[in-house]
Amino acid sequence: MWVSSRHPDEAQRVLDLLQTLDVEVETGSAPSHDALIVVTPLGHDATTSATSEALDATRVVAVDTLFGFDRDLRRVIMPTPATRTDMLEHAQILFAIDGAPVSTIRDSGGFVAQRILACIVNTACEIAQQRIASPDDIDAAVRLGLGYPLGPLALGDRVGAIRIVAVLKGLVDLYGDPRYRPGVWLSRRAALNLPLGLPD
Repeated sequence: MWVSSRHPDEAQRVLDLLQTLDVEVETGSAPSHDALIVVTPLGHDATTSATSEALDATRVVAVDTLFGFDRDLRRVIMPTPATRTDMLEHAQILFAIDGAPVSTIRDSGGFVAQRILACIVNTACEIAQQRIASPDDIDAAVRLGLGYPLGPLALGDRVGAIRIVAVLKGLVDLYGDPRYRPGVWLSRRAALNLPLGLPD
């Protein structure tokens, strides 16, 4: 197995997991000719990751790193349309070695959780930017009204505003849809490494 370092922090999350699972990982700057290739896109799909890095798409599997890899959390992997069955099965087995549930989804931008979470956080930031509600009120309304364990701004802080912006930019890049454009509130706080709940 070889892990792309295109997104170093995301790659390190995968490498840390694989180390705890005692999975042997190639350390070269490029994968060997028969290695399973793991990519860690934020907002992009597996195909875009493979082609932008000139990787063999028949051996590429993307892994969603957004929420980490606790054994209680579902791990989500995504092949390209060209990924060989044996490579996909190998990835499914490796990421489930410790008993964690693994789901395989079709190639899509931002996986599922990345896309949903980034949109929720971005919308909450837009509400704060427009002063429709205070950051504290936004988080409280979502916690109390929708039963979320955290409000969207607090959840965005937990995941990391920089990562949320990266997901949104990847989605804009992939789909060209302006609904994924990161808002000013989110972009400023990510750039300045400030909490999303910090009022203006």
